[in-house]
Amino acid sequence: MMKVVASVVVCLWAATASVQAFTSSSSSSQGRSVSALSAEKVPCFGASPFPPIFLGEPVWDKLTMDLGSAATGDYLRSSELKHGRSAMLATVGFAFEKFGITFDKISPHEYLSISKDIKFADLAALGPVDAVKAIPGEGWAQIFAVIAAIEIFELTHRGGEIKEGESIPPGLQAGGLNGYNMNFNPLKITIDDRRKLVELQNGRAAMVAISAWVASETIPGSFPIPLPW
Repeated sequence: MMKVVASVVVCLWAATASVQAFTSSSSSSQGRSVSALSAEKVPCFGASPFPPIFLGEPVWDKLTMDLGSAATGDYLRSSELKHGRSAMLATVGFAFEKFGITFDKISPHEYLSISKDIKFADLAALGPVDAVKAIPGEGWAQIFAVIAAIEIFELTHRGGEIKEGESIPPGLQAGGLNGYNMNFNPLKITIDDRRKLVELQNGRAAMVAISAWVASETIPGSFPIPLPW
């Protein structure tokens, strides 16, 4: 688990370097430096469910004041939000497989891949990790294509509309990514600070959960708490 946390921290530092470049470019065009933009302390939304404790405050201040700006904080929060959403989907998929709610029972199709002779029932007989490994390359290509389409939409759109004629895509501009600029809300849910905080906290819990479940699945005895399956 510590390795997972360390990897996340390293990724955040690496991501910040790229964001700093965009922030610096935008700032210089207005005749101001990054240091001037980040002179004030940048608040961290969802820092902790138990205020005023903020264990990562020194790191947050370093990333948003010394190395970047408030736009850097938006990027980091967007990254955490995306990882949290991915982890929530992963925990649901992992639990469904463990509880036997698999495609061989709900899909009208018998095969995942006819050319590779892989049936949904074959995957259902495996553990979640082994089932993922059994997905053929064509399946991974489809998954990648869907993810790429979502990412490209977010990078090229602002407020649900594509922006043309800009030298830098909206998603790559300072503060361009915030996790909520895809304008996809078919249920018309009111997005307020409470809902944003709940999603962040659920995403954090899911990231811890899926890491523990995968560790338990691949390394017997590594997770000391009995799981419901």
